[in-house]
Amino acid sequence: MVNVELPINSQRLLIEIARQTLEDVVHRRLSKFSANHDPYLDESSYGAFVTLFKQGELRGCIGTCTPAHSLCATVVEMTEAAATRDPRVGPIRADELDSIHIDISVVSQLEAAEDPLALVVGQHGLHVQHERKRAVLLPQVAIEHDWDIQTFLQQTCVKANLPKEAWRWPDTVVSSFTALIIEEE
Repeated sequence: MVNVELPINSQRLLIEIARQTLEDVVHRRLSKFSANHDPYLDESSYGAFVTLFKQGELRGCIGTCTPAHSLCATVVEMTEAAATRDPRVGPIRADELDSIHIDISVVSQLEAAEDPLALVVGQHGLHVQHERKRAVLLPQVAIEHDWDIQTFLQQTCVKANLPKEAWRWPDTVVSSFTALIIEEE
């Protein structure tokens, strides 16, 4: 499995783009971003999840493992979505902007897991799909909850609204990915 690698300058630029996007969305300003000729951000083989926190509490998280655009465009799109369309929380308000912390998880392409129990907690994220139901959990989620790999698989199934053991079904596809986590300073 390939690890996601981006130079530190590209990582900083992604955070700047996400922060500016967040502010523009909340203030309802039109904005357009380019990767400033950064070839790493023009890359379209990486997905991205943008997570917004307020004093450690989740205020939005949306992402994609299968990007349709460049990494830069994907981060812009996911920041907008996390700020306004996460069904678990309300939209970000202007009075919250100064207390919002941004994390970006740049994710590798999905790889089918031949032996899901051989995946490594904290190193691999999970994507489980059975028919039209699917769910994704980032690698850091298992660490945050102190889950072993079996519990991680079960909780990904639960998130997909499937029975806990659905990951064992022959027609369920379990895929993994790696992630580079970029945190706003």
